[in-house]
Amino acid sequence: MEATGSATEGEPLKRGEDGAEMGTAPSATELKKKSCKEGLGFVKLTHWRTAAFFFSLFLCLTIVFAFSFIIPCPVRPQYLVTWNRTFSEAATYDFLAIEDASKDKVMDVVFVLKNTQGSQNNTCDDAGLPSPCVFVVAVDGTDGETLWERPLAPEFHWAQCGLDKETGKMWDCLLSHSDQLTAVDKHTGDVRWQQPQPPGLHSTVPVLSVPDLDGDKVSDVALVASNKTQTRLLFLSGKTGVQIGSTVVLDSTETANHLLFCTTEGSYYVLLQTDTGLYGLALWRIAAKAKAGMEVGLKKDKHWEKNASATSGLVPIYKSDSVRQVLRTGETDDSPNLLLVTGKEVALVDRKHLQLLWRFNTSSVLSEPSFGHFNKDNVLDVVIEEDVSNYTKRVIILDGKSGHVLWEVDLLASPNSPRPASIHTTNSFSVFVFWGTMPSETNSSETFASDQHSYLLHPLYSKVLLESTTFMDHIITFKATLLEHGRHAAYILLTGPGTEGAEGTVVLSKRKMKQEVPDSKVLRIGTGGSSETNEDIKEALNRLRFSDW
Repeated sequence: MEATGSATEGEPLKRGEDGAEMGTAPSATELKKKSCKEGLGFVKLTHWRTAAFFFSLFLCLTIVFAFSFIIPCPVRPQYLVTWNRTFSEAATYDFLAIEDASKDKVMDVVFVLKNTQGSQNNTCDDAGLPSPCVFVVAVDGTDGETLWERPLAPEFHWAQCGLDKETGKMWDCLLSHSDQLTAVDKHTGDVRWQQPQPPGLHSTVPVLSVPDLDGDKVSDVALVASNKTQTRLLFLSGKTGVQIGSTVVLDSTETANHLLFCTTEGSYYVLLQTDTGLYGLALWRIAAKAKAGMEVGLKKDKHWEKNASATSGLVPIYKSDSVRQVLRTGETDDSPNLLLVTGKEVALVDRKHLQLLWRFNTSSVLSEPSFGHFNKDNVLDVVIEEDVSNYTKRVIILDGKSGHVLWEVDLLASPNSPRPASIHTTNSFSVFVFWGTMPSETNSSETFASDQHSYLLHPLYSKVLLESTTFMDHIITFKATLLEHGRHAAYILLTGPGTEGAEGTVVLSKRKMKQEVPDSKVLRIGTGGSSETNEDIKEALNRLRFSDW
């Protein structure tokens, strides 16, 4: 009884506790209505989720379709590993420019021929010119096909491309030929302007690309000419070719070379190589003499000007009676110094304070020095070729910081050997290219002229050279370059008659650098050579990845 009663009383107490939290227990009808409402909300939520899913799927498919069919994918250029263009009964000159003429981000080749007709059946007669005439030709870097050609009046004097880098110019190459100056668009070959040569002024390269001086928002150019009595300069409008102001006498003596140089303060100086040394003259001084007020806006450099002559304005940079060459240490270097070659030494001069950084004693530099990275100090090293007599030259790589010898080798020299070249790689080194013949017991100095090779050097394998097959043709000019940004290292060779401008067979050719590696001969030089096998060295060179400076 008690147990039953206790149980009977416990149930109401339990319901009461639940009621304190839940209130009165819902009826079956209420529970059914509530369940239906919750189910309806869940169904609505499911519909929204389904719609969002299908919308996302539709959006993804639309994007995939757009990129697959509507938006064109970039097309990789199709290269010929090697190509040759042969021109019979033609003449050519020591001029070769590497430019993107076809706007496909692949570098093309611009050069000059003298012939009766071009490769596109354009004749001198059709252009109303005497025959043979001068043809400026651009060929595609991928396959060597002609992009355009422009006939001009003979005779050819000089040409320079790469002048479109300054603001506003609608042309890229300037040519001096006959009695005319002609500005040509590298993309189309169209003549942008043509002006008569200034009377009595036989200008030489380089053409100096200077800031806008006449206020037409197009950068201008300057031409320098020298004879036995004086050196003169004149400014030309980059837009029309018309002379700006009057001709300025820079020096009362003859200059062997000239160069435009920008200092650390952003001030431009025209460097003049004379028989007493190297001197600089501020561009603002020259502009003021050409036309009053034209110097406004041109910067002055206090470090250079404190050494300027009070009478002539010339700044002495390096005094020597035998200066032969003056170069900037790298065209793309943000802070180039000045490298000088004299009859006694190679010297490097600091661009800011005009102080001598180092000198290397040599009295017989054969060709124009070149630059590359032999070590990882981020300073361009210097490559020179030194005459060591008996038709032999010594290729020397000098440390860019100290001038000390980093590497050297002796080769038999040829009179028409191109200057050394280099191409930068992604691992901070450069690969170097030299021309000549490795001395041996079987060859002699009498056979050197018709027998030369190209040699490839990688600084990580400095005891090894890769020797190409024998090259017999007369090389007029040569360039080692990248045909794309960071890709496709190649040699561009222009060969022809032994005398520049003489008539004969002219050949323009392109050879891919890596394609030369399998057929090249591995030469061990010096002592303590590399332990890698020939196949390992070739494979390492084949794996090289290139980059721009």
